[in-house]
Amino acid sequence: MTATTDPATTASVLLPSGVGLDRYHLGEPGQWRRPVAPITSRVVYAAAHVVPKTLADNTPGAPADLDWDTTMAYRHELWSYGLGVADAMDTAQRGMGLDWAATRELIERSGREAAAVGGLLACGAGTDQLASGDVPGGARGLAVITDAYREQIDVVRAAGARVILMASRALAGAASSPADYLSVYGSLLAEADAPVILHWLGEMFDPALRGYWGSTDIKSATGVLLKLIEQHADKVDGVKVSLLDARHEVELRRALPAGVRMYTGDDFNYPELIIGDDQGHSDALLGIFAAIYPAASTALQELDAGNRDIAQNILESTRALGRHIFAAPTFYYKTGIAFLAWLNDHQRGFTMVSGLATGRSVSHLCEVFVLADRAGLLADPDLAAHRMREFLSVNGVG
Repeated sequence: MTATTDPATTASVLLPSGVGLDRYHLGEPGQWRRPVAPITSRVVYAAAHVVPKTLADNTPGAPADLDWDTTMAYRHELWSYGLGVADAMDTAQRGMGLDWAATRELIERSGREAAAVGGLLACGAGTDQLASGDVPGGARGLAVITDAYREQIDVVRAAGARVILMASRALAGAASSPADYLSVYGSLLAEADAPVILHWLGEMFDPALRGYWGSTDIKSATGVLLKLIEQHADKVDGVKVSLLDARHEVELRRALPAGVRMYTGDDFNYPELIIGDDQGHSDALLGIFAAIYPAASTALQELDAGNRDIAQNILESTRALGRHIFAAPTFYYKTGIAFLAWLNDHQRGFTMVSGLATGRSVSHLCEVFVLADRAGLLADPDLAAHRMREFLSVNGVG
């Protein structure tokens, strides 16, 4: 179900190579399909990005000014393929250009749109409304952080979405021991009126989260997380782990209490983690699914039908693209997500909040283009080729 290349019939682009320009012939899009019934074999969320207005001031530090129609249309596209939407997450540039005022509106709008179509929606609740000077030391600081979480949880719950307790930069900076994490999260889980998703985002995604759960030793940090979950298993729907370490995820998945899901956040190793083994599988909450959603949906439909090998082959065909988009510095993976959205006509321009469209090189984005084509993920090859030529031209290539 991947693209095939026929130089006689396909669009082409002159792409930079080591010695000049080489003509690249695009293949055909994959034979992806929307589901006719809900996907049941896995619970899957695609973490969606946001689109600024065409003439927004996207300089770093400027308030986010979003094109709401386009941003919401992308979520409807994901829902139409049977995937849930994970909103207001790091893919949406939380703490990386998307301020709390825009985040709050994003959550509220997504809640209304999800309700209108019956779409599955989970949204991030964090502490990014706090400025660096807002958090005092000691127990008082932990109380401020807990209250900030509560404020955002209330917004997510009012929108009708499942709560994702995001990793907090403020907590990472204020906590002096694992006990501080257990205290803050324990209070929030005790108050939860419905099970939540816990979120462990590794430092490769956000360096400010180094040492989360009170230790830079992954085994020790995992022990703290498991202790928290065991104490509040009835309040935890699942845990989303983004450490890009498949072995660790499988070990943690097997250690979780019955009924607590593992949502893979591993954008490198998702094919085998989602397919699973004879001891279980991971569900998914993935940024890469916002880029590969037609293929991901088709794979999950095959899994529902019992066609495990076909499902694995489809997911495997997208792995190279996922690894490239999320290559170090992983912080800038969002640039590749937005670039593909532009190539596929889901936004008018290749623009991002806070100027993050400049986060990757021309060479990197050329490879995104090629790998997306090889995976059959350029829906209209002629349009994608045209936009790629425009991108190269404005960057002085040609």
